[in-house]
Amino acid sequence: MKISAEEIKKIALLSRLEVKDDQIETVGKQLNDILSYMDLLGQVDVTGVKPTAHAVAMSNVMRDDVPQPSISNEKALQNAPEQDEGCFKVPKVIQD
Repeated sequence: MKISAEEIKKIALLSRLEVKDDQIETVGKQLNDILSYMDLLGQVDVTGVKPTAHAVAMSNVMRDDVPQPSISNEKALQNAPEQDEGCFKVPKVIQD
């Protein structure tokens, strides 16, 4: 399967990756290698193999969520460098 330069640019745009014009050939070869490997995996006989989400059986090891007493607001904020009306004050992280 051959991926065109336009498809590579679209994939880069959708995945928010910067792919420069001089990198398109290299990225195209890498994507074609990945797709060829996926085609090879698609040919493997998996009859009788149960679907799994993980290679190793896993179980939830977390404890039950039980409400417990919490520390006071004043104690939580005692080492905060900046506070505003009883809350942590942090820099704005929203991008335009």
